[in-house]
Amino acid sequence: MKAPMKNRILRALSPPGLTTRLAVAVLFAGALVAACSSSSPTAPGIASLTVSPNATMPISTTQQFTAVAKDMNGNVIATSPTWSVVAGGGSITSTGLFTAGMTAGTYSNTVKATSGTSTGYATVQVTAGALTVITVSPSSVTVLANMTQQFTAVGKDAGNNTVPITPAWTVVAGGGSINSTGLFTAGATAGTFTNTVKATSGSVSSNVSVIVPVASHGPAAVALGTAGTYVILAKTGISTVPTSAITGNLGLSPAAASFITGFSLNLPAGGAFSTSTQVTGNVYAADYAVPTPVNLTTAIGDMQTAYTDAAGRVTPDYTELASGAIGGLTLVPGLYKWSNTVTISSDVTLNGSATDVWIFQIAGGLTQASATHVTLTGGALAKNVFWQVAGIVSMGTTAHMEGVVLSKTAITLNTGASANGRLLAQTAVTLAGNAIVGQ
Repeated sequence: MKAPMKNRILRALSPPGLTTRLAVAVLFAGALVAACSSSSPTAPGIASLTVSPNATMPISTTQQFTAVAKDMNGNVIATSPTWSVVAGGGSITSTGLFTAGMTAGTYSNTVKATSGTSTGYATVQVTAGALTVITVSPSSVTVLANMTQQFTAVGKDAGNNTVPITPAWTVVAGGGSINSTGLFTAGATAGTFTNTVKATSGSVSSNVSVIVPVASHGPAAVALGTAGTYVILAKTGISTVPTSAITGNLGLSPAAASFITGFSLNLPAGGAFSTSTQVTGNVYAADYAVPTPVNLTTAIGDMQTAYTDAAGRVTPDYTELASGAIGGLTLVPGLYKWSNTVTISSDVTLNGSATDVWIFQIAGGLTQASATHVTLTGGALAKNVFWQVAGIVSMGTTAHMEGVVLSKTAITLNTGASANGRLLAQTAVTLAGNAIVGQ
């Protein structure tokens, strides 16, 4: 069939516009197939932002952090996040370079990366840096001859963070010896040994000084027990002609508080102690509330035990020295014994160190003239001086005494007399405007 005839036949058989509609349909179907055959869709934006690493780093060191952005399909997306530090530990640059600070610790989720509305975090653990200093304790100490002292050493870095160390211990300037754990044993030679104890770790070291004092002289000190908690302790009475100034506690037993006179005591209802404007401390009596009665009974017993101890020391260093007239003398540490009364008609000096002890055993009384003074020199301490007196102790007007007075009888201070130490009497203590300071 010829072409013109064929075309006329097709046009006759086709409804109007059918050809056009078929062509459009074919074109749409082709486009849909092309779209469905694409391997991936257009990226919808950042779905996650991951910061790495979680870092452990010493103080003052640096660490580069990175951030990886991904879309919801897990595809990596290029990003330039904003970097910040939100929980301490150091600082960070705009490119993610983190510099650790000087304080060790764990800083959770402190490094932050931000891109649009997405964020990511990383944790930093800052550790101590290199050892820069060692501190030895104690920094300076007095150790008696042949006795021991434990030293310790702590290492720190430049940020004052503790650095674990096991130091090597040495003695470099004498004074004793030390073991591998820092236990120092003083030698027998007295002196000040400057920077002698040394702790070393690597190239870092530290030194401290040790003082080995001159060995103490004289007898062993007398133990006062609980009697030592009172500056004045008596059995039958404590009185004053106002105004006295007492620094320390007063105690009276078995006599009642009514036998404490001249102090204008103030006792709260049901109180275990009273107070006085003349006493910097408390006043205790046998008839006050518990536990005072029991405590005083114990203290009185301790006072009597101390007296017996002092009186019972044997092998005196000096017997009947100056026939008891010790005024004007300088007395070294030791045990002194007299069978009669001792008098102090002029100043007496006790010269010795802070560890030296004096015990004066006096079978009679002790009489100190007005305006005379017992003086301590060389570092001697009142707490190491013991006057054990069987008879009456009498201190004249404005006289001054140093030491612990243990009297089996009474202690009397005349107007203006003073004492540093303790007045412990097995009968009464009588004052008249005196200043007593417990030592």
